[in-house]
Amino acid sequence: MPTLRLALAQVNTCVGDLAGNAALIRATCARAAQAGAHLVAFPEMALTGYPIEDLALRGSFQRAVAAELSALAAAIDADGHGDLTVVLGHLGTAALGRPTNAAAILRDGRVVARYAKHHLPNYGVFDEYRHFSPGTGTLVAEVQGQRVGVVICEDIWQDGGPVEALAETGIDLLVVINGSPYERGKSPLRRLLAQTRAGEVDAPLAYVNLVGAQDDLVFDGASFVIDARGSLVAASPAFEDHLLLVDLPGPGRPPVPVSAPAIAPELDDPAQMYAAVVTGLRDYVVKNGFRSVVLGLSGGIDSALVAAIAVDAIGAENVHCVAMPSMFSSQHSLDDAADLAERTGLHLRRQPITPMVDAFQEEMDLSGIAAENLQARMRGVILMALSNAEGHLVLATGNKSELATGYSTIYGDAVGGYAPIKDVSKTRVWELARWRNAAAVEAGQTPPIPENSITTAPSADLRPDQTDQDSLPDYELLDEVLDAYVERALGREELIGSGFDPLTVDLVLRLVDRAEWKRRQYPLGPKVTSLAFGRDRRLPVTTRWREE
Repeated sequence: MPTLRLALAQVNTCVGDLAGNAALIRATCARAAQAGAHLVAFPEMALTGYPIEDLALRGSFQRAVAAELSALAAAIDADGHGDLTVVLGHLGTAALGRPTNAAAILRDGRVVARYAKHHLPNYGVFDEYRHFSPGTGTLVAEVQGQRVGVVICEDIWQDGGPVEALAETGIDLLVVINGSPYERGKSPLRRLLAQTRAGEVDAPLAYVNLVGAQDDLVFDGASFVIDARGSLVAASPAFEDHLLLVDLPGPGRPPVPVSAPAIAPELDDPAQMYAAVVTGLRDYVVKNGFRSVVLGLSGGIDSALVAAIAVDAIGAENVHCVAMPSMFSSQHSLDDAADLAERTGLHLRRQPITPMVDAFQEEMDLSGIAAENLQARMRGVILMALSNAEGHLVLATGNKSELATGYSTIYGDAVGGYAPIKDVSKTRVWELARWRNAAAVEAGQTPPIPENSITTAPSADLRPDQTDQDSLPDYELLDEVLDAYVERALGREELIGSGFDPLTVDLVLRLVDRAEWKRRQYPLGPKVTSLAFGRDRRLPVTTRWREE
């Protein structure tokens, strides 16, 4: 039996850019053919970008996808690659125009086979998948005398269905096309599941995944091939466009990697999370047509980390920061902001807010929390004014711990179009900052984040000698309680039974439950955990339920 050379095309597509996505697919097919591939597999919904949400329901979009798919098949053939078998995810339609998550096989200038996994209703990622049965048909292509079965993403997460059907009929290779978002700790679960399915079909399994970001989702790629026994044969790097090449000699013979290195080094946990937030910001900026960003730089750890992320994402020349001191701002805060600007090369300007606050106070004479929030809102007005005047995307710098407890000022530090660390807890903010500085030292570069920003007690600088711990528990303790209450959904009794102090539990639960309305108005930000506010967790704003 002749050897089958497989190419897994880990690509970054953009939702709705049918022509651009088709051009990317066409160019990648040419690369695969030049590398001697007989079969190239692209990720789930690669032609449309993913997820497409309500676009799936629009008849004009459905028709445009169908036309682009046919045109793409003809274009690949016209390029002289008609003998290349192309597996491609796209939007399909069923009876009465209902959208489906589909895969197609292109060859000889036409669509030779299709497979619809399930109806694709109005949903973000996987919210309503459980309400729909997996596809009942199967998609099999014969390439180089070998039977190649194709399934889509969640087909391998459910027992039975197409995988079981393919196991019964017998295949020589199982190709799984995916649009699987990154979240911390997810990669080992994918591999473990793939090992199980490879054993069930008694054949190698090739897993190809999207890379890049779409709104609040980040796709990490990390495509791989395992043999029938579940051993890893080849793997693409995470968060990078990549074409992974593997030779499959045939039944009973293990796959042979062609790409070098065969298995890309795996990033450790903070490196993955940092890469995810950088990718999320970069693609949001680029895909939405922005050229630059602006943020308030206070000298604190949150804004320092966001500034470093922005520099890594789009370059220091495109990052504009504003120091906005008040009468309560410490000199070290201003010095640390200037230090970071010098370390990274970003733009920094200074705009004191005291005259603006004084002008407002002459008219209203606010005190207490209202006066504190006024300072934050003045800073928000300045950032939005610069955005309007100069075209920058405003970045919010709040973290997940603050978002959970409502420790932010609506229309103040919560303003912005994107929030890079929205799903990163405070303790992980420090972890990522230390990791980024250590990575710079290892590379022989200047660490971007001043040590003072990491070690100084966090403060909003809204009153004399203020620190965050005036209002919140110590962040390590707070994040432990938040993890148990928010991500593991433990109630008050369970939290206290776990050893947490009742007063701390009551304070945290009260803050979290009262802040839902603020979270609903917070900007988009990349999802990097298994439970992100807005994407995965939504509670009623109006509710009388309290954990008591």
